[in-house]
Amino acid sequence: MNDTITSRGEAPLTNFTQCHAGIVRHLHALDELPALLEPAARARRIAEDALGFFREAIFEHHLDEERELFPAVLASAEPGPERERAQRLVEHLTTQHRQLETLWRSLERELKRVARGQDSELDVGDVHRLVADYSAHARLEESEFLPLAETILGRNGNHMAALGLSLHLRHAPQPVPYI
Repeated sequence: MNDTITSRGEAPLTNFTQCHAGIVRHLHALDELPALLEPAARARRIAEDALGFFREAIFEHHLDEERELFPAVLASAEPGPERERAQRLVEHLTTQHRQLETLWRSLERELKRVARGQDSELDVGDVHRLVADYSAHARLEESEFLPLAETILGRNGNHMAALGLSLHLRHAPQPVPYI
C-alpha cells in the first residue's frame, strides 16, 4: 500500500517533469531559429535577384545574339564550310536558348513564391539542370562560336563596327517624343 501512495504522490510531480522536458525541447528548437533566418532571407534575395536578372539580362542577351550577332556572323561568313559551320552553331545555340527559356519558365512561378517567403515546391533538380545546361551553353559559345565570330567579323573592321553600332542603338535610351 505504501508503494501505491508513493507512486500516486509522485504522479503530479512526474507530470511537471514531463511538461518541463517538452518546454525545453521546444525552446531548443526555438533557439535554432536565428541560425535559420539568414539562410531563409538569402533564399528570398537569391530568388528575387534571379527573377529580375533572367528577364532583364538573359532574355535580352538571347535577343541580342539572335537579332544582331548571329545574323552579322552569317552574313559575313565565307560561303562553304565556314558558313555551314556558323549556320549549324547558330541553329544549335538558338535551340538551346528556347530550351533554357522553357526550363526557366517552368521554375519561375515557384521562384516567385520563394522570393515572397512562401512555401514552395521548387523543383531542385530543374534548378540544377538550368545551371548545368546554361553553363554548358555558355562554354559552347565561348569555346566555339565567339572565336568563329571573331574570325569572321574580324576580317572586316566595318562588320565589327556595324555590329557594335547596332548593339549600341538597340540598348540606347529612346528619346521621349514631344506631343
